[in-house]
Amino acid sequence: MVKVTLVKSPIGEVEAVKATVAALGLKKIRSEKTFEDTPALQGKLKKVAHLVKVETV
Repeated sequence: MVKVTLVKSPIGEVEAVKATVAALGLKKIRSEKTFEDTPALQGKLKKVAHLVKVETV
């Protein structure tokens, strides 16, 4: 399990990054979601690594 927290706003980012943050279900700064660790998730996290904090649970 992986806990993902949005720590920086996607304002000013390209549309693909904004769409990835939305696909993760993160709407506001400090919003958190827990996910199963899959290769698809790892690809999304790599794309938005500069905006999120990732912790293993």
